Amino acid sequence: MKNIALLAGGFTGEYEVSVNSAKNIAASLKADKYKVYTIYINRDRWFHEADNGVVDVDKNDFSITVNGEKIKFDFAFITVHGTPGEDGKLQGYFDMLSIPYNTCDTTTSAITMNKAYTKTIVNGIHGLHTAHSMRLFEKDMHDVAIIAATLKFPLFIKPNNGGSSVGMSKVYNVAGLPDALKKAFHEDEQILVEEFIKGREFSIGIARLNGKITVLPATEIISSKDFFDYEAKYTPGVTEEVTPADLSAQQNEQIAEIVTEVYIRLNCKGMVRVDFILLEDTKEFYFIEINTTPGQSANSLIPQQVRATGMDLGEFYGALIEGAI
Repeated sequence: MKNIALLAGGFTGEYEVSVNSAKNIAASLKADKYKVYTIYINRDRWFHEADNGVVDVDKNDFSITVNGEKIKFDFAFITVHGTPGEDGKLQGYFDMLSIPYNTCDTTTSAITMNKAYTKTIVNGIHGLHTAHSMRLFEKDMHDVAIIAATLKFPLFIKPNNGGSSVGMSKVYNVAGLPDALKKAFHEDEQILVEEFIKGREFSIGIARLNGKITVLPATEIISSKDFFDYEAKYTPGVTEEVTPADLSAQQNEQIAEIVTEVYIRLNCKGMVRVDFILLEDTKEFYFIEINTTPGQSANSLIPQQVRATGMDLGEFYGALIEGAI
């Protein structure tokens, strides 16, 4: 029986989303193989809710004491979206304690949280395109005329860091830029201004299972809103998700090749999710971003995709644990 620390929460607005992910993982893991302890993390404390009350984590060795018994962990299952679970901070901590975990390593987690850096690394993969963009820093002057002269409208303005969709805007002309920049800078000191790519939007999970990189079936995201923002993501009925997506065998094959190469080039581990757009007219593959701790609530994309392959979700999570140990 392995002791699993399931880490949830975090320091961002996606705290609740993370807690829902953890509930689904805990419910799915095989109870005869894994003893799961959910560890909640926020800025003030790391704690576990035991039957007889709340116990704090001893950060010196990442242990908890329940009923006088000290419990150490064989594995850390990180499902914290945003900081500190998606940006490499927890990964570095567990590396120092030699505790295996389910996600990409510290370096990859940190780099992939930065949309601009990630695009630079995946650039040049055969068949992969990225939108023209500019990265702006809050401390610099922002001349909207330069942005308008460099990029073609409509533009997407989004925080450069952060896994979630908070702070995003779509802008159709120069007049809309100042407000959109302000909104994005409210979330992050670096932002990305990107040309809008018109096409069908997809998301696809990739995981290393039993030593082999496995590409899950893609999901098409069909939104009645102009773009897939936080509201579209978490409001029922705004967005329709179709898994497996309606794609030809040839398209599926080409997409699988591209995302496998992304996974290898970024040195990913465990499960990740790549969001991309297929251009309306040419059907070219445009990389949007990679998510290294994708949501795991029951109706999240990866659980949908795992179910579509006919695989049991508990077996899927179990394979991630065994592969990392």
